[in-house]
Amino acid sequence: MALKVVKFGGTSLADAEQFKRVADIIKSDPSRRYVVASAPGKRFKDDIKVTDLLYQCYRMIKNRENIDEIYAVIKDRYNGIIKDLGINFDISGELEYIKNAMLSHSGRDFAASRGEYINSIILAKYLGFDFIDAENVIFFKENGTFDEEYTNSMLAEELKLHEHAVIPGFYGSMPNGTIKTFSRGGSDVTGALVARAANADIYENWTDVSGMKMADPRIVNDPDTIETVTYRELRELSYMGASVLHEDAVFPVQKAGIPINIRNTNCPDEKGTMIVASTDNYDSKHVITGIAGKKGFTSITIEADNMNSTLGFGRRTLEILEENEVSFEHLPSGIDTMSIVLNTEHFEPHRDKVLTTIARKMQPTCLSVEDNLSLIAVVGRGMVKVKGTAAKIFDAISEADINIRMIDQGSSEINIIIAVEEHDFEAAVKAIYNKFAIK
Repeated sequence: MALKVVKFGGTSLADAEQFKRVADIIKSDPSRRYVVASAPGKRFKDDIKVTDLLYQCYRMIKNRENIDEIYAVIKDRYNGIIKDLGINFDISGELEYIKNAMLSHSGRDFAASRGEYINSIILAKYLGFDFIDAENVIFFKENGTFDEEYTNSMLAEELKLHEHAVIPGFYGSMPNGTIKTFSRGGSDVTGALVARAANADIYENWTDVSGMKMADPRIVNDPDTIETVTYRELRELSYMGASVLHEDAVFPVQKAGIPINIRNTNCPDEKGTMIVASTDNYDSKHVITGIAGKKGFTSITIEADNMNSTLGFGRRTLEILEENEVSFEHLPSGIDTMSIVLNTEHFEPHRDKVLTTIARKMQPTCLSVEDNLSLIAVVGRGMVKVKGTAAKIFDAISEADINIRMIDQGSSEINIIIAVEEHDFEAAVKAIYNKFAIK
């Protein structure tokens, strides 16, 4: 029988009704043996996630404020789930212990992680599954970096002892036993780690959308769903802001060759999006896989005579950035010019020193800076096989009366990146999508 690891996000476990949907999904397929759970998310638009309530408790304790009122909200949230599920389960002792531990300054990560911890205990009870505490199987090193291989070894051994289990996402433990969390959305990473350790056939990531969309639904009205995307394409899209999956969740399953299926808890019959290691197939109707982008970039353009024949010009320029701990995003260049695209927020504190040093050391004939740029990535494994894709992108931008400030294409030929002014960003994304959308 195939083995599936399933992860459910916060909206999928926000209340008892969602718990029941999750249970139906799990029980409909016996191969769904290991479950990774998030903390309760929003039940409605203006609701507050439990993790955010726990962060608020931590801040209030730090400021020596009383948390009784807000902690009562957290307790009521969990007790309401238990009551509505109709299970005989008392978590008052766990909740009291957590409160006392936070009051004893157990730390920010401990506070944040308790949302997943309690939710997973409740879900395990409701399903009749074993509970595996993530702090006993997910490990970080002394310097705070994740200990992947030790985790994989210990987690694999533990999973062998359980036919079915629920594991809380988002956290693990340091060598001294204290709790350490991943970055927000880190339950996706936990799910991937469990999938790798279990040698799963598939990792199902259940959320509140029916897969990845070809473009941001906040910009493009009802964009098409991506049926299949490769890890490489996902990496490009995630880097540019597509956020259906935590970007670090790709690496554990990619190593093991385990596909990811993004599914919708509220529409479980929809296929969602498959994320695979590689495929030669692509949808000829959709030459591109997706479009993603973000604002907040600065471009430094350096012009110098005979730049191409001046040994070490590029290296010495980039060393100036390195010395100021500024990384670059893209590096388009010509014979006598090179442009360096930077994240404006990271560049701003070092702007004057970097520009002054470039002017002094490199002695360019012209040095210019352009702010308020946005980058848009058009990604697709089918682009290399179809003539005229780049021309089609540029036509779309031109027809929308938008000026392209930069063009950069990776050597893999699965992406083309363009820069436009920030005020043209949304219009450019719409124009490109409409040019490639199936009419």
